[in-house]
Amino acid sequence: MPTLYQTFLKHDIGHLRIVADLWGLELESQDLDSAAEELSASLLDLEAVTETIDILSPEARAALDAILAGNGKMEWAAFTRAHGDIRGMGAAKRDRERPHLKPSSPAEHLFYRGLLAKAFFDSSKGSQEFAYIPDDLLEVIEMLAAEETDDQQPSAAPRGEPIGRPATPVEKAFEIPATDHILDDATTHLAALRIGDESKAHLKHGLQELLTASNLIKKDTLQPEAVKAFLGASRVEALNILYKAWFESNIFDELRLIPGIICEGEWSNQPQVTREFLMNLVNDIPQDKWWSLPAFLRDIKTKYPDFQRPAGDYDSWFIKRESDGQYLRGFAYWDQVDGALVKYFIQTLHWLGKVDLASPEEGKEFSAFRVNGLKVEGLKVEGKIIVSSNGRITISRFFSRAVRYQLARFCEWDEEKGGEYIYHVSAQSLKHANEQGLKAEQLLALLVKYTNGNVPPALVKALKRWDTNGIEARVESLLLLRVTKPEIMEEIRKSKAGKYLGEVLSPTAVIVKSGAIQKVMAELAELGLLAEVKE
Repeated sequence: MPTLYQTFLKHDIGHLRIVADLWGLELESQDLDSAAEELSASLLDLEAVTETIDILSPEARAALDAILAGNGKMEWAAFTRAHGDIRGMGAAKRDRERPHLKPSSPAEHLFYRGLLAKAFFDSSKGSQEFAYIPDDLLEVIEMLAAEETDDQQPSAAPRGEPIGRPATPVEKAFEIPATDHILDDATTHLAALRIGDESKAHLKHGLQELLTASNLIKKDTLQPEAVKAFLGASRVEALNILYKAWFESNIFDELRLIPGIICEGEWSNQPQVTREFLMNLVNDIPQDKWWSLPAFLRDIKTKYPDFQRPAGDYDSWFIKRESDGQYLRGFAYWDQVDGALVKYFIQTLHWLGKVDLASPEEGKEFSAFRVNGLKVEGLKVEGKIIVSSNGRITISRFFSRAVRYQLARFCEWDEEKGGEYIYHVSAQSLKHANEQGLKAEQLLALLVKYTNGNVPPALVKALKRWDTNGIEARVESLLLLRVTKPEIMEEIRKSKAGKYLGEVLSPTAVIVKSGAIQKVMAELAELGLLAEVKE
């Protein structure tokens, strides 16, 4: 950081005279360079520094301590939010209004005493503006702090000390344990994409993005080798595949997935850097201990408010509330954007089986979390498959996900019930499978293999006949025109209505072509026949 001399050279000599006056000094030099050198030497006197700091207001002392806690510098945006800004004014206005006599903030109090300056420095987030204490003055202040016997100077929190507090009994009243259901949801989603029916895809928020980050999907297209490896992995391995892909991903962006807000414009953020920072905070929390979400959010807002914002910028990101279109710009909306991101981050950890959640009561938003991690190794992983003679197939979620993925391509999908996936074989599903190059004999081979030959004879017969003969029976819903006498039917068939009639079922009954009922009714009226329509 710059020294006092380098810092003073950025100001006019009038500013230096104000600093000297507040320290009880009188500058003899008349040019800026000499005055900066003279004042710098005077301000580095140990006794003078002690006296100046001792008479600071409590608010100004707190502001100075905040910079000291950051090793002599602090992001300007964060500093001004907590300790006020410095009014911008030229030399003439400054000399006329004399702001140093009535500072508007602790920041101004320190600024006009030479204890505070601001400049741009390089950081992990790029070039950012910082509040800082000149380097040589910082050494003197730290020397004084080391000599003090009391504990007046607050220090930075010890590394690894958790922020927030343990959850109260109310906050953790209703527990929501972590699960590995994401593996089953992913299997369903991948199978839906494989058969080309996105209406069957699992709609869990962010799942498509997670599978893309895991390289299972690319540009909405399945990646066969990656999908095969994922479905063939054990549940422990598969969960780790998803977690590792999420944690290392630069394309899975929690900020843009938060429900209820919309991100617009060309600005960019750093999801992986943000994720790593938040993960470090979570890892500091004691394992197996319920932790308060409100307290965790409060401490992040107080200590690390700009955790995802380069240079503390709350204005250039265009984020609006979906419900009313209100733009959420400025630090005033921290809870709705940055706080919501922290909450979504913890929900994602829960989704990935790493964190348990709890709420005051069932149905309420979660208010506590526990870094526990799903004990996947302890889960019962033996599943079963049951095949009925009517073509119904029931598969436990613990059965091979690769097998369920394959069977789903041949079947109609029914509702999941109690951890079991239910499918049924139909003429339509086999026809759709055939269009994808699949044969009924392949389905039969799968069922025989994974049920140890326990496939009902009726279904075996049906699948074999299908491969040989295709559709042998059809059930249709038809419109039927029925009259009382054959002569009336003959008259209708010779009229204009005849072109709307199909197969004759009897002398007094005929099928009406699809969509033609109104036209037939109109032609019958022209013939003087008023027909009754029965649903």
